[in-house]
Amino acid sequence: MANKELPSIGGKSFEGLKQVNDHDAEYWSARDLQALLGYSQWRRFEDAILRARTSCEQSGNEPDYHFAGAGKMIGVGKGGVREVGDYQLSRFACYLIAQNGDPRKPEIAQAQKYFAIQTRRQELSEQLAADIERLELRKQTSEEFKALSGAAQQAGVQSRMFGIFHDAGYKGLYGGLGNEQIKARKNIPAKEQLMDRMNATELAANQFRMTQARDKLAREGIRDPQQAIRAHEQVGQEVRTAIERIGGERPENIPAAEPIKDVEKRIKMATPRLKLDARDAGGLLGDTIQNKKGT
Repeated sequence: MANKELPSIGGKSFEGLKQVNDHDAEYWSARDLQALLGYSQWRRFEDAILRARTSCEQSGNEPDYHFAGAGKMIGVGKGGVREVGDYQLSRFACYLIAQNGDPRKPEIAQAQKYFAIQTRRQELSEQLAADIERLELRKQTSEEFKALSGAAQQAGVQSRMFGIFHDAGYKGLYGGLGNEQIKARKNIPAKEQLMDRMNATELAANQFRMTQARDKLAREGIRDPQQAIRAHEQVGQEVRTAIERIGGERPENIPAAEPIKDVEKRIKMATPRLKLDARDAGGLLGDTIQNKKGT
């Protein structure tokens, strides 16, 4: 997990509040965490804890491994002490509390950012992770296509020649095949956009081609449309050569992927399950669960 700190409270940070129990497992006291997450009232913070516990169960994990009721002695007037309700929380429980906290609190917003990167991959199944990667690459290639069109225009390519210009890049990368020929080879309907049917590997190759072509037009100060077209095809050929040199699949031989619209729909409908590694899944029991399973 990442170690970027949450804002400290009274000199204490999130990592600084960590304790270790008899199972050698790390945990946090909910009473200590309350102030760090911006809650002045225990009742409201406990509501967030209970919502987090429900989320833990819904995500396919055992709540009792991550939320343990406990007591905590606090100071009262004239040097006295009294016991109040508390919880021992695993790191995963702290993450869920942040996700179920009041988003209007800046402390909660910061906590969500803190946990987001380190838990994102755990939230996603392998299929969903691949879907998101492909969708992100598709968005990037779309932006790069626009940027390359702008660079081509600066190089003297008029709008009526954009089709020829972009086809030149495809021909260089795909061994002489242009846009329509590639779609025919891969049985992609003519009305569909070619890049909407590329998998992540193919998208990445085309993004690299377009990025390098744009840089070449600018670096060499090309201002002639025919020269720009030749430069784009040359870049495509160089990228193809690099792929062949490292033993990669030639792009024309990569089967068409499912339509990107289907991927977007699947992502929107997906319900992530939080799959933890063995140590984290044990939560407050640490390695005890694994040791029991091994006996």
